Amino acid sequence: MRFRTACRAAVACCLSPTLGYAQPSAAPDTNEAAQATATVPTPMAPAAAKPAPYSLPWQLRPVSAGTALRWDTTYAHYNVNGGGSTIASMLLFSYKIADGLAPLARIGVVENSPPNTAAGLSSATGLLNPVVGLTYAPRIPQPWRLGLFLAVAAPVGAGGGNSPSTDTRAALSAGIPARSAMDNAMFAVNYLTVFPGVGFAYVDHGLTMQAEVTLLRLMRARGDQVDRDAARTNFTAGLHVGYYVIPELSLGAELRHQRWLSTPTFVQQNAAARDTSTVAVGARLHVKFTDALSFHPGVAVALPLDDPMKRADYRIVQLDLPLAF
Repeated sequence: MRFRTACRAAVACCLSPTLGYAQPSAAPDTNEAAQATATVPTPMAPAAAKPAPYSLPWQLRPVSAGTALRWDTTYAHYNVNGGGSTIASMLLFSYKIADGLAPLARIGVVENSPPNTAAGLSSATGLLNPVVGLTYAPRIPQPWRLGLFLAVAAPVGAGGGNSPSTDTRAALSAGIPARSAMDNAMFAVNYLTVFPGVGFAYVDHGLTMQAEVTLLRLMRARGDQVDRDAARTNFTAGLHVGYYVIPELSLGAELRHQRWLSTPTFVQQNAAARDTSTVAVGARLHVKFTDALSFHPGVAVALPLDDPMKRADYRIVQLDLPLAF
């Protein structure tokens, strides 16, 4: 009896809570557990940084690849033989197929009203060479942006071949300075033109500073009796500075330059035709309809800095209507 009593006392001692071997407690109430869980805040992912606003250039290419429809028209008045005017319009469509990659197509038309004293010339309208191309904008560290470009202009515009209309040819010649000589590939209707380019920009705090260069290689495809040069090499470059005064309004200035690296026949006849430099200033509105749809209309004025455009007293107004999707 004494032995059994001692054993029972030993077992009770081992199960005593004071030695840390107490019986497991009952499971917590499920309602209390749910309430405790609900009070723990769920961590939120950091919001993506909003990209800095980009000032769209007037005649330089954007350093971005997106879906857009852009109608761009210039009106040029010149004082030669009493004065004349030229209107050149471009319609561009680009479509983003992948991040930083967008093919594009561009068409154009030119209309020229020559001076009344120009013997034998009448007003004329002609379609320009169409352009197909590709823009690639790889991701690089902010606030820098890079845009790579490659395009081809097909020699199918009006006024080509060996029997062109004199009035149409005059309209093409007048359209080149109306576009500050930055779109030569579209006006060279007898030439197949391949032109790669690169643009580099700083975009931050509402400020955009962009530089661009383009090399154009023109290869004659028809009209050997009209255009004597089998091939031509052209170079264009530009600088753009833009600033957002408020989110809905930006101001922009642009310096443009083109130079013939080869010596075409018309440069041999007029050395001043080798280079063309212009400057433009303007303002652009920014209207956001939805997160994916915005409108950026703008107006700019361009003036020549050298001959032959300066001697002809060119005055150019540009209306630019880009719609971004």
